[in-house]
Amino acid sequence: MTPDATLPPHAPGRLPVVGHVMPLLRNRLAFMQQLRDHGDVVQIRVGPRPVFVVNSPELVWEILTAQSANFNKGRLFDKLRLFGGSPLPIAEGQQHLQRRRLMQPAFHRERINSYIDTMITTAEGALRSWGHGARLDVLNEMQLMAQGVVMSVLFSTNPDRDPAQAVMNGVDTVFQAAIRRAVVPVSAWERLPLPGNRKLRTANTVLRRTVSDIVAAHRADPEAPDDLVSLLLDARDEDGLPLDDDEILSEITALLAAGSETTAVTMAWLFHELSRHPDQEERLHQEVDTVLADGPLTADRLPLLGHTRRLVTETLRLHNPAWVVTRETNVPVRLGTAHLPAGADLIWSPYAIHRDPELYRDPLRFDPDRWLPERPQPPRGAYIPFGAGKRMCIGDGFTWAEATVLTALVASRWTLRPVPGTTVRPVPAITVHPSSLHMTAEARGRAAVREAA
Repeated sequence: MTPDATLPPHAPGRLPVVGHVMPLLRNRLAFMQQLRDHGDVVQIRVGPRPVFVVNSPELVWEILTAQSANFNKGRLFDKLRLFGGSPLPIAEGQQHLQRRRLMQPAFHRERINSYIDTMITTAEGALRSWGHGARLDVLNEMQLMAQGVVMSVLFSTNPDRDPAQAVMNGVDTVFQAAIRRAVVPVSAWERLPLPGNRKLRTANTVLRRTVSDIVAAHRADPEAPDDLVSLLLDARDEDGLPLDDDEILSEITALLAAGSETTAVTMAWLFHELSRHPDQEERLHQEVDTVLADGPLTADRLPLLGHTRRLVTETLRLHNPAWVVTRETNVPVRLGTAHLPAGADLIWSPYAIHRDPELYRDPLRFDPDRWLPERPQPPRGAYIPFGAGKRMCIGDGFTWAEATVLTALVASRWTLRPVPGTTVRPVPAITVHPSSLHMTAEARGRAAVREAA
């Protein structure tokens, strides 16, 4: 890969231009990481359009905070519109502000602490289905577990495995279509009777039916639980009108998708890294066994799991699920020395930023201890697993709690060993997930006693 033009990275009014991105889609992670060598802002082409890649963490932070009003969410998020609605992750302007204020109570710290027992109960139910010596598709298991937690906690429902798998497959289909349509923006293809489009329509039907059933059950129950679905059903806009059905459906589906995917992918990578670093696995087991020696996991005991939390933190750095984030300029914008017109497409890669050797010492090393308080910490904008500013993920606290709970529960019962001969590589789709992660479950602790009995 060589630049099409060798322009000085900081020449006023001129940006380095790197070759057409389409032939490099199979190597897109390496491509995004290599772009930092060409300057803070680099121009590439995706299809017929120029795209500006922001490599500087300081400029990314500026986009997310001081200049956030100058940008909308951009092409990728526009492709994630479901059922004609604009859910919180893609809503803009006043609509985003109102929707975030509406949903924020469900994600307050105190409310998240109240969810811990349900998270644990749901995860324990999934873990009981594992057997000693069973070969697991770890990513799939983590997706089902994380999805079950979201549905139990926020929607007060927990479907059986087969319906849950259908929902998960539907979400994955929607995500795959979104990233494909964002990278190859030929809108006419979206209306053709192609196999991928038919599969997407089927997935949307499954998701709509599932979420509609959840909403209908809440409406029919005079004592419906005080959860996120009830919050949306009770909401009124500034004119006193309720949200329409499509808005409620799109909001619930977006939360289901976003709340499951990041945690599941993070968990899969975490247990992959533990299998490669037995010293870290042993420290995790020792910590979990010590904390749980006097009783079950509770919200009060989560702060005692310091190493467990650092494992999650480091996994979100080394294997950040977001390989690309998009924005579009609403007005002409200056970023550093770059002057961008209104309507310009921007992207950046948290995955690449988190692996930048100028920001992290030995960046490809899995080292949870780099997050010990006595260690030097990365500069502002260098660690952004959930974004920053007004558009920071509303569920970041939920995800931290969920990931810590799931890591501790799995480690207290099981050791996951890689299947010999399996090669694991990162696949950049809507998130960066492992290509194939099959592992064998070995019982430990209470699970070992149960298996022996």
